[in-house]
Amino acid sequence: MPKIKTVHGIENRKVVSQKEWLVVRKKLLTKEKKLSKLRDELNLQRRKLPWVIIEKEYIFDGPTGKVKLADLFGGKCQLLIYHFMFGPGWKEGCAHCSFWADHFDSVNLSG
Repeated sequence: MPKIKTVHGIENRKVVSQKEWLVVRKKLLTKEKKLSKLRDELNLQRRKLPWVIIEKEYIFDGPTGKVKLADLFGGKCQLLIYHFMFGPGWKEGCAHCSFWADHFDSVNLSG
């Protein structure tokens, strides 16, 4: 049996014929499809969550002075907020957050 290095250490891998592999792969595919359907249902439930009314008067520092939360919408009915994360002691932000921040201007959200 071949040995491979994984994040869990050295593991053995069984070598089989393509026919045997296909049987195992089809069993895994059934599980993958079930997971996809469950994820789709969970995402649907998340999208159907009720909205929260913002009662607090938030004030932000804008380029031309103080701005109320409602003024950040720029005439639109929804505002997209992305949480940019910094870990304790980090000198730079999260790589994933940085990617989105660097590429957000090229995303067309008008619709």
